[in-house]
Amino acid sequence: MSDLSNKRAIITAGASGIGRVTARTFIAAGARVSVCDIDDAALASFMEEFPSASAFLCDVSKPAAVARVTELMVEALGGIDILVNNAGSAGPTANIEDIDTDDWSRTVDVNLFSQFLFTKALVPLMKAQRSGAIVHMSSAAGRLGMPMRTPYVAAKWATIGLTQSLAMELGGHNIRVNAILPGSVRGDRMGRVMKARSEATGLSLAQVEAEETAAISLGRMIEPQEIADMIAFICSDRGSAISGQSIGVCGNTEILR
Repeated sequence: MSDLSNKRAIITAGASGIGRVTARTFIAAGARVSVCDIDDAALASFMEEFPSASAFLCDVSKPAAVARVTELMVEALGGIDILVNNAGSAGPTANIEDIDTDDWSRTVDVNLFSQFLFTKALVPLMKAQRSGAIVHMSSAAGRLGMPMRTPYVAAKWATIGLTQSLAMELGGHNIRVNAILPGSVRGDRMGRVMKARSEATGLSLAQVEAEETAAISLGRMIEPQEIADMIAFICSDRGSAISGQSIGVCGNTEILR
C-alpha cells in the first residue's frame, strides 16, 4: 500500500463510485480526506462509513459553489496536499445533430470546467508551501475517438491538454500534475452508459457488454480499486518524479465504438 500518512486530500465526487473507493484507499493509507458530491444520500452514506473524514454538498460546475466548498474543505483539513479532480458526467449518447446544447455544456462543465475551478482555487495554497499533487480524471476516451459520445470525449481530450500544460506551469513550484485514464470500470456509471448505448443502437445489453470487453486487450472490466491504487501511488512520495503523464488504467483499451 502507498503511504499517504498525514497527507491532506480533497476528492471531488468522492461519495460514490471511483471517488469513494479512492477516499477509502487514501484513508487506509493514512491520509486525511475531505470529499464533495452533488448527491445528499451518497454523502450521508459516506460519512456513516468514514466519520473521521469531512463531506460537503457541491455542484462542481458552479464557480460560487466551488469557491465556498474549497474554503470549507481546506478549513476542515487544515490545508491541502492532494487534489483529485474526480467529478465527471457521462453525458448524452446521441448523434451530434441530436445533442441538446444544454446537455453539451453541462457535460463539458462537469468533466472539464470543474477541474479548472478546483485547481484555480487550490493551487495558490500549494504554491505557498511549494508542494502538491493534482490528479485529473480523464478516460480511455481521452486518447481514442468514440462515436455518439462527443461532448464527453471532447472534455476528456481537453483534460489531457490541461494536465500537460499545468505540469509545465507548476513544476517549478514542486507541484505535480497527472491524469488517469480509466477504461470500462465496473460499477453503476458504466452500467448506465452501456444501457444508454443499448437503447441508442438497438443492440442487446449482452451484446454491448461483449463489445466492451472484446475491445480490451486483457479481456475484462477494470475494478475501481485498481484506479484508486494508481491514484494513491502517484500522489505518494513513491511517485515524486511522476508529472505530466496520462496514465491508462484500462487493460489496454484498443478501440471505443
